[in-house]
Amino acid sequence: MLRWLIGGGREPQGLAEVSPRLRRLSPQRPSPARKSPLQTIGEEQTQNPYTELLVLKAHHDIVRFLVQLDEYRFASAGDDGIVVVWNAQTGEKLLELNGHTQKITALITFPSLEACEEKNQLILTASSDRTVILWDCDTGRQVRKVSCFQSTVKCLIVLQRLDVWLSGGNDLCVWNRKLDLLCKTSHLSDTGISALIEIPKNCVVAAVGKELNLSFITGSHVGEMIIWDILDWTMQACECNFWDPSPQLDTQQEIKLCQKPNDISIHHFTWDEENVFAAVGRGLYVYNLQMKRVIACQKTAHDSSVLHVAKLPNRQLISCSEDGSVRIWELREKQQLAVEPVPTGFFNMWGFGRVNKQASQPIKKQQENATPCSLELIGDLIGHSSSVEMFLYFEDHGLVTCSADHLIILWKNGERESGLRSLKLFQKLEENGDLYLAV
Repeated sequence: MLRWLIGGGREPQGLAEVSPRLRRLSPQRPSPARKSPLQTIGEEQTQNPYTELLVLKAHHDIVRFLVQLDEYRFASAGDDGIVVVWNAQTGEKLLELNGHTQKITALITFPSLEACEEKNQLILTASSDRTVILWDCDTGRQVRKVSCFQSTVKCLIVLQRLDVWLSGGNDLCVWNRKLDLLCKTSHLSDTGISALIEIPKNCVVAAVGKELNLSFITGSHVGEMIIWDILDWTMQACECNFWDPSPQLDTQQEIKLCQKPNDISIHHFTWDEENVFAAVGRGLYVYNLQMKRVIACQKTAHDSSVLHVAKLPNRQLISCSEDGSVRIWELREKQQLAVEPVPTGFFNMWGFGRVNKQASQPIKKQQENATPCSLELIGDLIGHSSSVEMFLYFEDHGLVTCSADHLIILWKNGERESGLRSLKLFQKLEENGDLYLAV
């Protein structure tokens, strides 16, 4: 039996597209006279491994979605309605899947069952043309197509253990692998379902106008983040003041009312066993799950809203923004606790609304008990000329970004690529008998 929970809320901001080196105009940066708090890095980025890039051209409109198929392949999709399968190692275009007539609104892999002999890589795509297509990414074949939707499907999820998939829009539908409709509910026509996640006990959480993430953490466009218990669905913690209003406590409420929605909107977040990494407005925040507080923040990480964030090995983060930039950060422990105190208004555990005017004492206690960290900029990848929608990280093949400029960029580890080229050269010389070893 499959059960689902419906989480209502405010309208979401959105969840959080081979040639030589691309020349582009740099994103608009604030003039020096404005004394912008945006952290910058010089041309000598000694800690940034991505010193080479390949620009991949196949799309004719905004590229919004990337999905990893295996250790060396990925697929891209966007507003031109096509799906392209790429080789992440070489940047080669492998397949182009044509079947939708309007923009693609969701893209997800559909893994084969372990007991199934057929191990072809399948993906599901949903479109504004009110269809969902099941594709075979090994052959480019359109396996099946569903055209009975009454509204656009905005999100997809596969429950591999039950071998079913769900589609969310104005309806919530459950389908089997043959794309037969098993059941549906049709009472969600107010704002539609914007996200779906799987939780234990054969349950699914459906977000009606509100974002959800795999950790069962919800975020809204007014800057509220709630952590829920995945077993009994109770609220474990809440944070609704990511922004730092002002050191003057009497004017906090007035300043809060003047905040623009994009300045406090939670666009995307990810997590590990210790922390939640949230993209809030133009900033990045690290929320420790055990201490239930923000332990590090970069309030102005980009010039515009941060759209996607991901954690890398070695305590590193990558973020991308509407300003066209991709930035690499490192989470470091601070040497002195008092260097940068945690801003007022952080982690009012159960409160909403006005900040407690006696916030100085809890903040002092936080400084004493916590181990403050900082997010240090170690890389700035400038290659796109428009909003970077999302990215994928391949441990062996680099970073893939997609953008509103219709391009996909494959960022490569320059040192690693140089070593591989040298190795290939020596192998070729050896094969041709041109390699002589000195005695």
